[in-house]
Amino acid sequence: MTQSEHVLRMADLRRACSVLLDEAERRFGDELNLSELPVDYYWTLDLAAAFDMSQTPAQLGCGQAGDDAAEIGALVRRAPGDVVALWHDLDHLASVLRLLAHLDLPR
Repeated sequence: MTQSEHVLRMADLRRACSVLLDEAERRFGDELNLSELPVDYYWTLDLAAAFDMSQTPAQLGCGQAGDDAAEIGALVRRAPGDVVALWHDLDHLASVLRLLAHLDLPR
């Protein structure tokens, strides 16, 4: 593996998100009514524990797709100068993306 394979380029990440979200929109439409989905709650793992490979995580948590969608909505309505807490906002975004992945699982 070359050194360049260990670099995460924001432009590549942005493009990957665009490609995947375009495809999700094609498959699911431009809106998802979360109340019509067969899932809402899901298991979570504490973010710090998820990246600490020195020990097995002590417990699972629970997240909610509706809460994640509300947080994403609040994020896009924030004023341009408002603080963005990456650890918090990206965690909600990741959960919404995992929901889309779950909905696309082969049945």
